Amino acid sequence: MSFKKNKKFITKDETGVENGFLVPIYNVHDNFYPDGNEPKQVYLTVVYPGAMKGPHLHFIRTGCFTCIKGNVRIVLKVDGAYKQYYSGENNDYLSVVIPTGVPAVLQNISNEDAYVLNMPYPAWTPEMNDEHTETFDDFDFETF
Repeated sequence: MSFKKNKKFITKDETGVENGFLVPIYNVHDNFYPDGNEPKQVYLTVVYPGAMKGPHLHFIRTGCFTCIKGNVRIVLKVDGAYKQYYSGENNDYLSVVIPTGVPAVLQNISNEDAYVLNMPYPAWTPEMNDEHTETFDDFDFETF
């Protein structure tokens, strides 16, 4: 697995007044994605406040998650140990690559819907059948 912080750039209108910001999430020239397997799809998943997606794992797809609105905790189970990453408005819009065979959970830790981009490889198809249930029974989801 790998991760990277995504730098936030303030934008300005033609008179120099700030009008927002942009955050480059993915650029093929970054060589960020493992093994040169560039994303083949981009989709948005929304996690309701206090809710979780997972735990589950994939044996075919690698995921790359970035929370673009709200804040999530991404919990991975690697060799029996848990690794936690935080992504979203308060956490540099961190991108986290989750390789095949690594169980993961997306947990919304904010009081609003969390909007999370996923850029998987390969692209999902309805016939793929690649979502497998996993348990995180000994992880404390109440403390973050």
